[in-house]
Amino acid sequence: MNHDRIHAREPTHDHDRWATGRITALDERDGHCVVTVDDGGTTVDLLVTLAVRDLCVSRLDVPADASPVGERVWYRKKSDL
Repeated sequence: MNHDRIHAREPTHDHDRWATGRITALDERDGHCVVTVDDGGTTVDLLVTLAVRDLCVSRLDVPADASPVGERVWYRKKSDL
């Protein structure tokens, strides 16, 4: 299964291969996480593992009990959701 890539911080490598967007929703599906991102009016669903979701959310500048919705992330789409 191809998983998408997501970062809480701006990548330092291959900068031109990454897009930015704001998280609009986080959902679980079949043991994975679907992160919905708004990329300037276009909605993109990203499929990542729960571990990647947890790592990314932990690196965002939000309190542990707060929602990451609205936070900016960098991503690369690879999956066929």
